[in-house]
Amino acid sequence: MPGELTDFGDFVRASLPGLLRYGHALTGNPHDAADLVQTVLEKIGSRWSYVQHKTGDPMAYIRRSMANAHISRWRRTKRESLVADLPDSRPYSPADPFEHEPLWQALRALPPRQRAVMVLRYCEGLSEAEIADSLGVSQGTVKSQASKAIASLRTKLALFESEDEGREAG
Repeated sequence: MPGELTDFGDFVRASLPGLLRYGHALTGNPHDAADLVQTVLEKIGSRWSYVQHKTGDPMAYIRRSMANAHISRWRRTKRESLVADLPDSRPYSPADPFEHEPLWQALRALPPRQRAVMVLRYCEGLSEAEIADSLGVSQGTVKSQASKAIASLRTKLALFESEDEGREAG
């Protein structure tokens, strides 16, 4: 559907909900997801004809751009920022409804590439070949990242279960 649209505005209207879901799963919250989608679409919009004609699959190109932009932002902000004084108050931020969901917490704890693979596979329903094209990696990398992510999720979810059982028993 989105790959057939020639007008950038029509493409964005048709694919925006899916891009926001993908961005939310990558970043862990809807606000950063909206910023990520907006940043990537801004860059893509000025080169839309190139992206559409040269890449073959604009949606895969955009997903890959989102994953790369998220990883770059994560690397930049990962560094600690020391300040002389602590701020007086915390800014208000609405609670994320998935904040205390064990699966969501485990998914957010995955490294960015593993999280991207899991989201593309299980939220967007893409095949291994489509994921490999979207992220610019081999199918073997997709398989190994998915395998590592599933193993990590199983371990983390088992820990959540044992913590819940411990709370209920105590």
